[in-house]
Amino acid sequence: MARSTSSSSASSSGGSGHPDGWPGKDLGLPEEGPRSVGRIGRRVVALLIDGALADLVSYVTGVWSPVNGSGDIAHSWIQIAIFAALQILFICLLSGSFGHICVGLRVVPMRGGYVGVWRPVVRTLLLCLVVPALIIDRDSRGAHDRIAGTVLVRR
Repeated sequence: MARSTSSSSASSSGGSGHPDGWPGKDLGLPEEGPRSVGRIGRRVVALLIDGALADLVSYVTGVWSPVNGSGDIAHSWIQIAIFAALQILFICLLSGSFGHICVGLRVVPMRGGYVGVWRPVVRTLLLCLVVPALIIDRDSRGAHDRIAGTVLVRR
């Protein structure tokens, strides 16, 4: 009688789809709980919150209107600059953007310690380019995090 090996291979990968067990294992991070790698759902919600906050600031300052839109390309660049400024400010001061804080995530440097100023600047500039954030490695880190030497973990 033949046995199915598909269940044994699924259990050896931890059921997460990650070939070595779970995202962050190679980085020495736990599978679940505090300091585990932030999953995609939380990241997307945090990005939506950050985008809404940037739109709110743009609306209050008169750069953007939900009825009229941005008006011209200069206003769109100002909106992106507001988003970037908020990201850098919050990550430098609170180790996470407003959206990250709302969903229980934080940005930490790979070597530990304080995230500093240059890491949030590099990370945010690459995030604004969009494409680096879409290139994800097996530890669920986008290229913007790898280049900046950071990882997004649960609080």
